[in-house]
Amino acid sequence: MNKKFYLFFCFFPLMALHAQIHEVGVFLGGSNFIGDVGPTTYVSPNEPAFGLLYKWNKSARHAYRFSYTQSKIVSNDLDSKEAGRNQRGYRFENGIKEVSLGLEFNFFDFDLHDSSAKITPYVHSGISYFRHDELYILNGETKKDKNTGSFAVPMTLGIKSNITPSLILAAEVGARYTLTDNIDGSNPKNENLETLRFGNINNNDWYVFSGVTLTYTFGNKPCYCAE
Repeated sequence: MNKKFYLFFCFFPLMALHAQIHEVGVFLGGSNFIGDVGPTTYVSPNEPAFGLLYKWNKSARHAYRFSYTQSKIVSNDLDSKEAGRNQRGYRFENGIKEVSLGLEFNFFDFDLHDSSAKITPYVHSGISYFRHDELYILNGETKKDKNTGSFAVPMTLGIKSNITPSLILAAEVGARYTLTDNIDGSNPKNENLETLRFGNINNNDWYVFSGVTLTYTFGNKPCYCAE
């Protein structure tokens, strides 16, 4: 009985500490928009984006991920391949400040207690909340109504590798399906501006962050019992 208790006492810290590997780091890349103004290419960054992120690795396959990202969102009808948009010539700028919480899943084991070189594709999703300006377009000019907030669903695909025992480098593309249709000023919520609405009001806006992340890992290594 005492031997079993000793084994449990020895392996419990191993199981508990194995999960306590954390990552903190930065995101650097670009942003682009898909909606009723400008081109509809999904990955076409045209403005710089940067952010901070934290990951709590619960196993070699999954981690909880929290991030803050911000960027200016710019799109121009003159860059569109659609003749109607190109002739219309609308343009807008908006600011995105986003916080996101979700789950990251590795396709292959990515054990941070093992310092050997490893690489894995990964996916990430969860829920995002972002602040932006409520816009409208009058006589071809974009104007601000008010600042507001909305939710989005992030869908991220990436690949990562440990470049040193403590540093992880990743490249990723993260599309956000938003719950608003007015990042670009095409569908203002203000009823007094209803006559200024245009485009497909049944489709919500998207924005995309593409870039690289560099994170530093820290946390206790698993303990091993003396024989």
